[in-house]
Amino acid sequence: MQAVLLASCNDYLDVLPDNRAELDTEAKIRELLVSAYPESNYYLLAEMSSDNTDENADQAAYTAYTKLQEEAATWHDITDKYQDTPYALWMHCYKAIAAANNVLIAIEERGNPESLNPQKGEALICRAYAHFILANIFCMAYSPKTCDKELGITFMTKAESEVSPHYERGTLAEIYGHIRDDIEAGLPLISDESYSVPKYHFNTKAAYAFAARFYLYYMQEDKSNLDKCIDYATRVLTNNPASMLRDWKTVGAIQINNAVRSNAYIDANDKANLLIISTESIWEYYYGPTLVGLRYTHNDKIAETESVKCLGFWGNSSTFYFNIPTYNNMPKVVMQKMSQFWQINDVVNQTGYPYIMAPAFTTDLLLMDRAEAYALKGMYKEAREDLTTWMHAFTTTRGSVTAELLEKRYGTLISSSGITGTEGQGMAYYEPTIPTPKKRLDPDFTVLPGEQENLIHAILHARRVLSLHEGQRWFDIKRYGIEIYRRTVKDGNITVYDTMTKDDPRRALQLPQSVIKAGITPNPRK
Repeated sequence: MQAVLLASCNDYLDVLPDNRAELDTEAKIRELLVSAYPESNYYLLAEMSSDNTDENADQAAYTAYTKLQEEAATWHDITDKYQDTPYALWMHCYKAIAAANNVLIAIEERGNPESLNPQKGEALICRAYAHFILANIFCMAYSPKTCDKELGITFMTKAESEVSPHYERGTLAEIYGHIRDDIEAGLPLISDESYSVPKYHFNTKAAYAFAARFYLYYMQEDKSNLDKCIDYATRVLTNNPASMLRDWKTVGAIQINNAVRSNAYIDANDKANLLIISTESIWEYYYGPTLVGLRYTHNDKIAETESVKCLGFWGNSSTFYFNIPTYNNMPKVVMQKMSQFWQINDVVNQTGYPYIMAPAFTTDLLLMDRAEAYALKGMYKEAREDLTTWMHAFTTTRGSVTAELLEKRYGTLISSSGITGTEGQGMAYYEPTIPTPKKRLDPDFTVLPGEQENLIHAILHARRVLSLHEGQRWFDIKRYGIEIYRRTVKDGNITVYDTMTKDDPRRALQLPQSVIKAGITPNPRK
């Protein structure tokens, strides 16, 4: 791999200059919106931080691929400044926000003409999205009990030409309020007719999918936020959600070699892909079948006891259309979803920037968001119907997801004999040396024991499978107050060497050092 510095991101908020004078035509305003999407993703940071990662110690030759990988996997504050780092994510998100703000100011200075309403809507949604990413990576999970006390991140509403100005972070309640306002103002203005390739922009469906996820995370004391999550998700999924999901049978039948299946997974013509963003990333080195970074991986121990290869309400992984290959020469279990490509900047030396096309929103994950909202609202029948729809699309298993099935899979363990989670037994709660998919939930909102809890465990399990290597598991861990562990696996034996409790401040990744030096308040550490 070529070492690639983020040369365009030198300092905190060293963003696009105040170039509103150059935005003197509607065409230029539209062109600038291309820059309003972050050219970095959170996948590696979130995956390495989550319980989808173990340390493998079977061979001394197993090493981390980068300093970033080791720091993220061991929950240390990250000092690396290359692709996929907090530095890269912070800088690219604020650059995207700056572009959106330049567009909004230029539109305002032109008198807010109706002809630019779609661009105004896109800019508002883009600004909300970049702030949403920053808040979920660099802040604690949103809680109605603590949001007015937790640190937020700086919400930018103006274009800056000054490098490293001092900003206050505000509270998490304030940042979520700003994001909500941008979403509600932007949604009615989005128009698919303004895009040549809608899937590379916040088209109508992608904007509603983002709004649904936002309201799922924006938990209120009375859970009224979930009504909006369900409403916005349904506008995308229609009254026939099965027709909107990925054709997993067709995609899963495509050969794995030569990136053919990976290209199909991120195809803009696939109805399941709502928004695809090009991001600088070496994701494939970690989550592809490569012989690098083998010290910290999603390994067989995790896969077989709590994620993709263990028993779920669908049965086991033999039912998956999107099969999971076995690689006997490496401690990795991967779902080959995306492939890396290069943007060459030096033709002679053949060096450049590695990229992946990241599916930011898909209908399959949107269905899981709606199922979770249904379950938390006590609409159990509707939640089970959504799980059934996903199960039929993703697996060969037929029949319906019933309350009895969920009790059998995720309910109270009836017998202490045998292997937990097998047919007819229920399931024991996870212990780090006796793992299962069922981890104790401790959110700052109510989850009732019995059918509701069973549904949530099923949804979290399904989302963990569906979003493997894409970071969503980390957000579920934070939102549900799930305690996780750092484990070393050697010769099949597990040793626990660190614990991340519900209130561990490391759940909010530390800000980049250059940002802290610029005067921004760092996240607390014990």
